[in-house]
Amino acid sequence: MSENDPQKNLPPTPPPASSPNWGLMILMAVIAGILLVAFVFDGALAPPAKVMKLDEFQNDYRSGLIVQHDQKNFPIEVITSDGSSEATITAYRFRDTPQFKKATFYMPFTDSDALRALCNRYGIVSSAEQTAPDLSQALRVLTTEQLQRIGEEGRILVAPHPPVILNLAEQPVIVGELRLPLGGQDKVNPKDVEPVRVDFNRGFQGPAVGSLLGDGINYRVDNSSWGLFLANSLPIILIVLLFIFFMRAQTGGPGGAAKFSRSRARLLDPNSNHVTFDDVAGISEAKEEVWEIVEFLRNPKKFQNLGGTIPKGVLMVGPPGTGKTLLARAIAGEAEVPFYTISGSDFVEMFVGVGASRVRDMFAEAKKHAPCLIFIDEIDAVGRHRGHGVGGGHDEREQTLNALLVEMDGFTANENVIVIAATNRVDVLDPALLRPGRFDRQVMVHLPDAGGREQILKVHARKVKLAPDVDLKPIARATTGFSGAELANVVNEAALIAARKNEHAVTQDDLEDAREKVRWGRERRSLEISDKEKYMTAIHEVGHAICLLKTELAKSLPLHKVTIIPRGPALGVTMMLPDEDQHSEYKRELLDYIVMAMGGRCAEQVVLGDISGGARGDIQQATAVARKMVCVYGMSEKLGPIEYGTNHNEVFLARDMSQTTRNFSEHTARIIDEEIQRIVTENYERALRILTENRERLILIAEKLIEYETLSGKQVQELLDTGTLSEPPHRELPPDIPDAPQQVQPELNLEDNDQDSPSLP
Repeated sequence: MSENDPQKNLPPTPPPASSPNWGLMILMAVIAGILLVAFVFDGALAPPAKVMKLDEFQNDYRSGLIVQHDQKNFPIEVITSDGSSEATITAYRFRDTPQFKKATFYMPFTDSDALRALCNRYGIVSSAEQTAPDLSQALRVLTTEQLQRIGEEGRILVAPHPPVILNLAEQPVIVGELRLPLGGQDKVNPKDVEPVRVDFNRGFQGPAVGSLLGDGINYRVDNSSWGLFLANSLPIILIVLLFIFFMRAQTGGPGGAAKFSRSRARLLDPNSNHVTFDDVAGISEAKEEVWEIVEFLRNPKKFQNLGGTIPKGVLMVGPPGTGKTLLARAIAGEAEVPFYTISGSDFVEMFVGVGASRVRDMFAEAKKHAPCLIFIDEIDAVGRHRGHGVGGGHDEREQTLNALLVEMDGFTANENVIVIAATNRVDVLDPALLRPGRFDRQVMVHLPDAGGREQILKVHARKVKLAPDVDLKPIARATTGFSGAELANVVNEAALIAARKNEHAVTQDDLEDAREKVRWGRERRSLEISDKEKYMTAIHEVGHAICLLKTELAKSLPLHKVTIIPRGPALGVTMMLPDEDQHSEYKRELLDYIVMAMGGRCAEQVVLGDISGGARGDIQQATAVARKMVCVYGMSEKLGPIEYGTNHNEVFLARDMSQTTRNFSEHTARIIDEEIQRIVTENYERALRILTENRERLILIAEKLIEYETLSGKQVQELLDTGTLSEPPHRELPPDIPDAPQQVQPELNLEDNDQDSPSLP
């Protein structure tokens, strides 16, 4: 390693901070102590009890699952308090259902409403059997009230044979089986029971508890003042402690003001960043410019021997999705120096001066590790014009910007710290930030051309499995205006489409479908459209196609496909794909474009004799093109090559609020309106003439479009020229949605159910 190798000057990786947060530890200890005291006074040191609801406890008590006969070892207690209406039942419950004994019972059947209601309730019906069973060992139920009580306790057995009414010679009787409760002489093993706890309200549920337990239960009053105090004050104490904790965390704990104003820039770990310049494609010029910075950091003497100095700042400007942040990550991957990354929004806070303090701290930390790089993403969040806007601007943001300006080029020398920033709104940045000495160069990251798009597709295609016959050149030519992020989305959507089709690799058709989905939206085949509206849509789209094919615009903007399958907000789409990127606009092509845009509305008028509101987007496009021709491109013979104020770009309220974009008189405005109307009207009439002359072919192509739903550009041209299709298209339907696997339910053995399952309480 040479002496001038920047890697030699890298600081050692600082060990992770290991000092404990004593404030947090003390706070947690206080909360734990309060909870411990509350639990101790609440009886939490006792064995954990199972919490039950009152209705569950009633069912278990009546069915014998609650230990009732051993009040000495397993008591049932009701704990109340004079200061509260809440009360608690403590008891013991069998862990497993004990084996109850069964017995046969019988009782005379009398024709009374109460007994008939009980029979209907428990499914007791008359039996055709006339033979009297052996009832010598059976229990005799004397009254209807006893039968009702046994039924409410769940002791009447309905399986395998429910109780029946036998019509004997002397008198009808009810015969069935019931469970006997545990006898008082049965011994209870402590391992077989568990403590239970039931919380109830004495005011609402007290009478039900009294009637259930009777008078032989121990009632105990608990008037612990500590328990009441903690129960009432614990929520307030916890809220206060949590409030203190969050306030300390917001301000950084001890020395909070100092920590709150510390820089939030993160030092990028070289081991976690695997992005290099090999992963950046389609922006060759931008890569060359930023590569000089990397090379300067690696070998500064190469430039210093010629008197060159390292640039202090690089501003990457371009539309969203063109790869500005990706390029910064590639610089971090290639540069062998510390790389700090931060967002412009991390400087802006509600307190004035915090952002400026963070800027100063960030540069102070970067100077310790110089030479190094600082990347500020979305710098327009902090670098906007100062002193503009309603109310005089934003004090906190302007103070932060002032600190950034001074740190980049002020009285104090700032050597070997390079600032790289990215934005897509360079027009809103403060002029002082853009001057040489701060951001010495601006790297324009444009939308990629056809070759660049092919390179980007190849980079993203590394992550997916492509079929051997896939050619990315047609996809690159057909994605004019796509950014790098959109191209990555195309490749990803193609992989998803191939997966839905259960294919082993991504094919060319998958890429085509993905491109159409990203550009025009997904097909909405589930949308229900009437036959009338479908015919109108077909006429509309074929009108666009014929007007395109009958003008010179078809040479530079060929017809790709016509479909009446809804995509996005449109009921149908006429797709054009240029063979190459176009960087200039010509008057003849613009006029033909207006003809093509008006073709849908004119087709409705020629065939249907009526017009619909589906052409509102076409009218908007045609009007916008005509306005540009008159006011921007100077293509009007009356007005000449003069630019008139029609700046429809994004308005920066802080700067453009008091400015006017109109720089012409009322008379000129009237002429502009007349010229725009003339251009649109003349080309509307051209479209009417074209479609009137080709009315029969228009109807024919529309009928074929309804039949096949989608026609390619070559098929439309063939129908327009010959009226026939040599190779009709194959209508492909989307793959069916796979059914969710059905869970197989296990078969129930009804015959053995009573023997295998535990007895019901």
